[in-house]
Amino acid sequence: MKLFTHNMLSSKVVNGVKVGYPLRIVAKDIKISESEFDKEFVKRIISKINWKVFVNAAKQIGYGKDLSEELINNYENDEEYLKKVHHLLMEVEVMNGELICPETHRVFPISDGVPNLLNED
Repeated sequence: MKLFTHNMLSSKVVNGVKVGYPLRIVAKDIKISESEFDKEFVKRIISKINWKVFVNAAKQIGYGKDLSEELINNYENDEEYLKKVHHLLMEVEVMNGELICPETHRVFPISDGVPNLLNED
């Protein structure tokens, strides 16, 4: 599961959960895969994600120490910063681990890079 995907996931489908966002990540196995850097794509993605959730998720899995809590000014023109974001969004993948609901503390597995949030209630 890529951090880009994590940024969109919620456990709101579980009975009794009102928000279910953001899910906490416990990573057991992480894979790094190179992907081509596309500056324009990264700039568009940054505008669509919840930045604070992204930074927190990166830190939960042991990455993101180079990211600021707030999106830096003029990030659109800072290619090194955009490359760091690209790496975390597109190249770092949680292969095995868990997602934990912030309200119910229910645990959802991540197996072979795929989060399983199926409602078994």
